[in-house]
Amino acid sequence: MQCVILAAGKGTRLRPLTETIPKPLVLVAGKPLLDHIIDALPSAVDELIIVTGYLENKIKDYCGSEYKGRKVTYVHQEEQKGTAPALWLCKDLLKGRFLFMFADDIHGADDIARVASYSRAILTMPTKNPERFGIVVRHPDGTLAEFVEKPVHPPSNLASTGMMVLDTHIFEFELPKETNGEYYLTDVIAEYAKKYPIAVVEENLWIPIGYPEDIVWAEKILAALPKPTVMGVV
Repeated sequence: MQCVILAAGKGTRLRPLTETIPKPLVLVAGKPLLDHIIDALPSAVDELIIVTGYLENKIKDYCGSEYKGRKVTYVHQEEQKGTAPALWLCKDLLKGRFLFMFADDIHGADDIARVASYSRAILTMPTKNPERFGIVVRHPDGTLAEFVEKPVHPPSNLASTGMMVLDTHIFEFELPKETNGEYYLTDVIAEYAKKYPIAVVEENLWIPIGYPEDIVWAEKILAALPKPTVMGVV
């Protein structure tokens, strides 16, 4: 199974930490964010497709062509125009089902294993502040009905974590229209889900890293967890 990891961004909100190193290599609890992500992947993942941009040579030097027993393929994103173009750059490399995730989110290994067991799925997390997130609405059968971005009147409390299991059928659909200078993958997913149902899976551990203070918060959470929760079997 392949895993697409979006790692091209400048990590502006994490400055000054990201002035000389890319966000995926920022240390959290003594190891790079990218290692937290890769260590939590199920053993079925045998290839990493990393979309790079800002300070990409440092990521390439760190991971090489094979990392922790997995083949690594790099895709360069010249302009950070959003999540949809980043995935479309990987189109010719992908085969069948694949994992899709961001390089600045830590997930529990058990949660990733569960979502990876579905044909197509999205990981969500219940939140007390749904107005701050992209919210997922479910059909009665538990599949994805729609996305609502930072709603004033939230139709649910399930925040999208951005981690998904997709397949190459997604490329049957056109790239979405530009919004605020970016092309959002969620716009494509909404159409894709009408033809190819996507299971909505709730997870137990999601730690998004956006600001320096998030690292302190993340380290406290990770220190309180048993190792099997955050470490996958490779």
